[in-house]
Amino acid sequence: MKDFFKQYIPYYKNYKLQFFYSLVGIILVAASTSGTAYAIQPLLDDIFINKDENMLYMMPFIIIALYTAKGFGRYIQSYYISFIGQDITRIVRDKLFSHVLTLDMDFFQKRHGGELVSRIVNDINRIQGAVSNSVAEFLRETLTIVGLIGLVIYHSPELAFYGLVVLPLAIYPLSKLAKRMKKLSFKSQESNSDITSSLSESFNNIEIIKANSTEKIEATKFSVHNMIFFKYNMKAIKTNELTSPLMEIIGAIAFATVIIVGGEKVISGEMTTGTFSSFIAALFMLYTPIKKISTLYNKMQDAIAANERINDIMSKEATILTGNLQLPENINKISFNNVELKYEDFTALKDINLEANKGEIVALVGDSGGGKSSLINLIVRFYDTTKGDILLNDESIKDIDIKSLRESISIVTQRVYIFNDTIAANIAYGYEVDEIRVIEVLKQAHAYDFVMAMKKGIHTVLDEFGTNLSGGQRQRIAIARALYKNPKILILDEATSALDNKSESIISEVIQEVSQDKITFIIAHRLSTIKNASKIAVFKSGKILSIGTEQELLSSCFEYQRLYNSANI
Repeated sequence: MKDFFKQYIPYYKNYKLQFFYSLVGIILVAASTSGTAYAIQPLLDDIFINKDENMLYMMPFIIIALYTAKGFGRYIQSYYISFIGQDITRIVRDKLFSHVLTLDMDFFQKRHGGELVSRIVNDINRIQGAVSNSVAEFLRETLTIVGLIGLVIYHSPELAFYGLVVLPLAIYPLSKLAKRMKKLSFKSQESNSDITSSLSESFNNIEIIKANSTEKIEATKFSVHNMIFFKYNMKAIKTNELTSPLMEIIGAIAFATVIIVGGEKVISGEMTTGTFSSFIAALFMLYTPIKKISTLYNKMQDAIAANERINDIMSKEATILTGNLQLPENINKISFNNVELKYEDFTALKDINLEANKGEIVALVGDSGGGKSSLINLIVRFYDTTKGDILLNDESIKDIDIKSLRESISIVTQRVYIFNDTIAANIAYGYEVDEIRVIEVLKQAHAYDFVMAMKKGIHTVLDEFGTNLSGGQRQRIAIARALYKNPKILILDEATSALDNKSESIISEVIQEVSQDKITFIIAHRLSTIKNASKIAVFKSGKILSIGTEQELLSSCFEYQRLYNSANI
């Protein structure tokens, strides 16, 4: 717990005024609670026993003042401490999300998106209470305990000893419960991540689920995760709720002792009825904040477990580091020199030697898993070479600033990414919207007609994943986005796969036009797409078997002949 607060205490320096107001509220609540217990003594001794009429008319105002102060104090404490907690969690959530975005593609490949959502949303929500309400409640209950202990000692140090001596006995079992609570909280949060992952996976793949009538299978899978989550939560509740009966039993022992000793003092005349009643009231009130602190301690274990999961993500560092050089104004060539790429134990690329010059269209062909997309991933630096190097002009790609590199590359994949925003915003993604430029690239991508046929034209809002567009329309929007950027390197990974033959032919002509001042890479299984390529690299099992024009490969490369014949069957 010490490490937890050591991590979050620096945040509090930005909320000095709010914390001061909260502290005022906490003091009002604690003082009013102790004052209420103290008021029992004059209520009994002065009013009921001594028949003091002045005190009779003063006491109602005292009671009203005490409870008004308590209510007002609780309100300002709750408001300002909630403000602190909400704002700290906002900052931590921003920080965590920003950090996650800096991590390598390899990290995202190994982590389920639903798990990351759970860390950023659910885990941080669990911290919120710990850095705000729990802190306030702990301070309030601690001050209340101090006030009430002071009152019981003031009334009778001897009785205070009998009433409080049993409290240390509770420390050991409470600490054991807290440790178990932390373990259960961690498992509960992991289980919650599984639920989020299951939901995310189902909603992202709803088309395939519907198409295969597997709703019941997915519902059963979700139900299993949900049941595990339920069981962990019930175990946590059972552990947490043991605190209350434990404190009740310990309190009962203390009260029984106090009644015997205190009762004898009242009978013998050593203590008045009012003083004893005030003492008993204070002692009764004392066990409530002690019990609350015990419960808070258990709840804190939930926040600590969540924080450990967050720190696990924050401890991850990007391994693909940016260089210091800005990308050259003109990229005249890209050279792959003896490049090798391994994903853990799997070799995706080996002994790759390839050169692409400005104005050339370089086609990459081969069966799935041959290494074509892996080569593209190296250009964008989603991954780094295991051996060998990639040169832009004569500079290693690793020495170039990664932001300037990616700003100079446009990539269109078979899977089109559409944001829930306007068509114009989707096309200009990452840049300011220039409507004239948007229309220009829409025409180039042969998407202008269908976009302008929509009611709001380029201001039409697209659904998530672009479900209000056809597959071919989504592909053209993606091509328009790539052209809007006016990149130095253009990469098309099965970019025309969703287009009909006529549209594909038109887009091929567009690519031919825009590639004059660019280096263009095309991955295609439909060989008609690459008929105008300057050179074709034939991939198989992570190696380049041959490089040449279509005519050269048809006469000299058996693998390309096979691919060509398969495509024309």
